[in-house]
Amino acid sequence: MLKTSHILAFAAGAALLAAASGAQAAVTVLGSGMARQCSVAALTGLSDSKSEGMCDMALDTELLSLRDRAGTYVNRGVLKLRRKEFASAMFDFNRAIETKPDIGEAYVNRGAAHVGARRYAEGLADINKALEMGVEEPEKAYFNRALAYEGLDNLKAAYFDFRKALELAPTWEQPSRELARYTVERR
Repeated sequence: MLKTSHILAFAAGAALLAAASGAQAAVTVLGSGMARQCSVAALTGLSDSKSEGMCDMALDTELLSLRDRAGTYVNRGVLKLRRKEFASAMFDFNRAIETKPDIGEAYVNRGAAHVGARRYAEGLADINKALEMGVEEPEKAYFNRALAYEGLDNLKAAYFDFRKALELAPTWEQPSRELARYTVERR
């Protein structure tokens, strides 16, 4: 049986490039108010100021359960994360965790913000915690963890996490693109 003994990345600095487009995990908020509209914006890939304003209004004016309030913080943070506003996104993920510490998506996204800000070890800790807690889209956690490992020069771990992300979501193109940068040598 052949074992992988060495993995090389093709492109230097690719982790930084990929970190800017890391995977975000939004939280579904039920109902018909502005918090729901904020949720839909985050789930459908928006990042515009109008959508963020909807999140702001929901947090300022709507009576929300703790879960929906935390979810709205996560969703607003996701909108900011997409614009690479890492510090501001981190603020929202921290507020979500303070509000309801058992939402794994808050940790996945805070980890992604750390990775985007090149604080890979902090990102790794958050993403590992999210995976332990359980998340709705674990492939995104594995993808982000791969970016953190790559930033820490642990290319073997990054490779296997990109593969796990692809295994969990075979039609998702981002892990395939990242894996294409790798060459595996078997000895």
